[in-house]
Amino acid sequence: MKLREFFDRAVAIGRANDPRGEDGLLAYLAKERRTYEALAEDAKDDFDVERLTNPYHDTRVLNGPDDAEIKAVMVGIDFEVGELVLADRLRERGARVDLCIGHHPEGYALANLYRVMEMQPDILAKWGVPINVAEGILDPRLHEVKRRVLVQNHTRAVDAARLLGFPFVCLHTVADNCVTKYLQDLFDAERPETVADVTALLKAQPEYVEAKLHDSGLQVLARSIESEHNVARIRAGEVFVDMTGGTGGSKWMFEKLATNTKVGTFVGMHITEENLEIAKNNHINVVIAGHAPSDSLGLNLLLDGVMADEELEVIACSGFQRVKRT
Repeated sequence: MKLREFFDRAVAIGRANDPRGEDGLLAYLAKERRTYEALAEDAKDDFDVERLTNPYHDTRVLNGPDDAEIKAVMVGIDFEVGELVLADRLRERGARVDLCIGHHPEGYALANLYRVMEMQPDILAKWGVPINVAEGILDPRLHEVKRRVLVQNHTRAVDAARLLGFPFVCLHTVADNCVTKYLQDLFDAERPETVADVTALLKAQPEYVEAKLHDSGLQVLARSIESEHNVARIRAGEVFVDMTGGTGGSKWMFEKLATNTKVGTFVGMHITEENLEIAKNNHINVVIAGHAPSDSLGLNLLLDGVMADEELEVIACSGFQRVKRT
């Protein structure tokens, strides 16, 4: 398999699992094309034309070449300079590493992380939040993330990959889409009655089982401190899985979910203290599945799809645990 084929397969799988649905996804791509076509000819040279087919700004080939032959990949949740040096040491000791894959974005994919957040209003709208409200509460958060990543040294890992001669990609939202749809479909099919039923479904996934062994497993933060130990009695309501869209959304999301939808339980990778307090004040149960195991689940589903007809050797590192489901 060539690098570009591997990457294009990953993007196609991410698109197939996009929570906006095909219509929402195509509408977004059409907007990107209108933006491109409205540019002056000299300005088009600065436009990332991959945006016309790949709607995930945080998923990119960071170092090529596109025709590199891929038979063995090294995969990590975070893939920074240290992981690239580790890959080089393994290569010196005889291991084959044709491609380094990071989940969290680096390089210009990190610089443009905030752009992926534009999918969040469409996700909330599908649950019943008016689209104008969803866009309005996101805007301050989107600009906050844009300012936060602006000051970071984006190119460190990309420079290391170039100097060491490693093809390098990051697969962020395409993997997060996979875990979101997988778990949302699971909850929609099983219709858990209580928060305990929600956690039982999560605990059946091997990635969360393994995380528990390292004390990084799921945690229930339901309504109030007094009720955290009574999850078997707390009814779940509609379960909303929120694990995609670049990074965490607006703190006001929970208020809008409580007033405009039937969502009773939020399942996510992580949550800030401020957001947790607002969720509790609005009587929404919060189940934190865990960041690294959720990222591992998404990457595993993505890799299963990419390698559906051509198996590759996978070296797991940096918090990633490989579990095959095919």
